[in-house]
Amino acid sequence: MEKIPLLLELAKLGAIGERKAITVRELAEKLGVSPQTALRSIDSLVEEGLLEREVLGRRTYVELTEKAMEYLENLYSELGKALYNGVIVGEVISGLGEGAYYIEQYRERIHEYLGFDPYPGTLNLRVIFPRTIFDALCTVRPTLIPGFVKGGRSFGDVKAYSVRIKGVNGAIVVPSRTVHPPKIAEIIAPTNLRESLGLKDGDRLKLYITEEGEK
Repeated sequence: MEKIPLLLELAKLGAIGERKAITVRELAEKLGVSPQTALRSIDSLVEEGLLEREVLGRRTYVELTEKAMEYLENLYSELGKALYNGVIVGEVISGLGEGAYYIEQYRERIHEYLGFDPYPGTLNLRVIFPRTIFDALCTVRPTLIPGFVKGGRSFGDVKAYSVRIKGVNGAIVVPSRTVHPPKIAEIIAPTNLRESLGLKDGDRLKLYITEEGEK
């Protein structure tokens, strides 16, 4: 049996940072293998230095080692790169109608920090892949557009992530104060994306996250 399913199952059982009591039979049932196979796999993890095991009476206690946690973290990182690879897939939806107002308030700062004059409005996507907008952006360094006070009203910081959509460069903006759920991406660009790309609600769109300044 491969070690990855066993490591993941032990992690889900809470054998990280503390010892957890297990029975080989229950573990085998969860993994869909024989108890003999599960036991051999546990022995193999112990030999590799991925698992610490202690038997007290009839109970067996296990804990993932630091080496095991590093292995799983590296696996998670590599899976993220392979799956997401800077790509977001979403479905065009209508916004709340407030985009134009906020774009106007931030216009000068968007030009200063992102280098383009934004169209007064946003294109909204319901994210289909990955699960949420934050899953796609968690490893990307944003450009921070600082907040300000205008007319006695405070406008908060905005994080901007450069993206490219069918050859058009723009940015996903994530305000510090947002009413949008994590499945919604707000996109700004120097052009009306709906018109220039011929988009309507329900259309599926693929966009690419770019590094700051990449064209």
